[in-house]
Amino acid sequence: MAIVKPFRAVRPAPQLVDKVAALPYDVMSSDEAREMVRGNPYSFLHVDKAEIDLDPSIDLYDTRVYEKARENLHGMIEEGVFIKENSDCLYLYQQKMGERKQIGVVACASIDDYLNNLIKKHELTRADKEQDRIKHVDYCDANTGPIFLTYRSKEEIDALVQDWVQKETPIYDFVSEDGIAHTIWVVHQPPVIQRLLELFAQVECLYIADGHHRSASAVQVGQMRRAANPGYSGDEEYNFFLSVIFPDNQLQIMDYNRVVKDLNGLSSQEFLQEVSQSFNIEPYQGSGPYKPEAQRTFGMYLDGQWYILKAKEGSFDDNDPVKRLDVSIMQYNLLGPILGITDPRTDKRIDFVGGIRGLQELARRVDEGMKVAFSMYPTTIQDLMDIADADKIMPPKSTWFEPKLRSGIFIHQLR
Repeated sequence: MAIVKPFRAVRPAPQLVDKVAALPYDVMSSDEAREMVRGNPYSFLHVDKAEIDLDPSIDLYDTRVYEKARENLHGMIEEGVFIKENSDCLYLYQQKMGERKQIGVVACASIDDYLNNLIKKHELTRADKEQDRIKHVDYCDANTGPIFLTYRSKEEIDALVQDWVQKETPIYDFVSEDGIAHTIWVVHQPPVIQRLLELFAQVECLYIADGHHRSASAVQVGQMRRAANPGYSGDEEYNFFLSVIFPDNQLQIMDYNRVVKDLNGLSSQEFLQEVSQSFNIEPYQGSGPYKPEAQRTFGMYLDGQWYILKAKEGSFDDNDPVKRLDVSIMQYNLLGPILGITDPRTDKRIDFVGGIRGLQELARRVDEGMKVAFSMYPTTIQDLMDIADADKIMPPKSTWFEPKLRSGIFIHQLR
């Protein structure tokens, strides 16, 4: 059963929260981050991407980057940019994008649950990215970015959460520069905290929705601290990592689309002929881009024309939770065998465009020099859970969660 733990958050002074809160460190380049923080000394990117405060020529993994992150974090705490909660609490974090809301419980999750696979994964991690966040957590002595977790929704948790937000005043309520509304409540009453912990103890398992590198790194730091303290009790803060836990029925996975630079030496006609072996192809007669409305259906933009592709029966294994994914069908029936993109993680001929940017971005990329683009039907939360339950791994770039959790609203110190 899932273990969640209240904690004493280090969090922004209320009048500064909108200036502190920042997008996750891994959704922008260092140059983009430098532009984002221009004129804003409070942005949490000064901690999460501390290289922005050093010479641009510095290696991102240089020890000085982690030392700068620690210096910036401690400096912001000393200056009163951050305050520390007086007691262990839970928090409720609501995000609103347009008319859609999602609200999760901010708590610490157990590294033992991660190690015992009660916190389930669906992605591989890269050693260099893990090592980066291991050093960042270790130098800062804190989890600075929350892990995005989900679980199969439980009515009792939903009801308790809704009761609390309806009667309590939020501690933060602001709109970020991208139009997302962020509202946070602190759950400070011990009986309510205890009831939430009891209800989560009835949840069979948690799933990582986003943040595989951050969670793997937090766990490794916890193991390092355990090794250095063989008499540890298990209650120390380093045995837990910062998370926001959302019910599955509130989450939205957006389409994660593909655009490719060339046709691997084929003419457009030859390419269409190859594609027709595994897909039924028809020109799209509607106006604007084609957005797939069902699984096994894809949009394709080639030579100024949108097409509808439908995977032929028998061209994929419907009994395998990974192979039946649309991203797998696209990869194994088209991108790999026809376009020669066998490793989409590293191939420079392919790029990925999150659905938040719109399908017009796909057409623009092709019209300005790339050759072909594909619009995808979104992977579902059920797909994610089925794959994690089967201890399998999703193909690269399968999920795009929106909105993104902001970093800097909560910090979990490891001692």
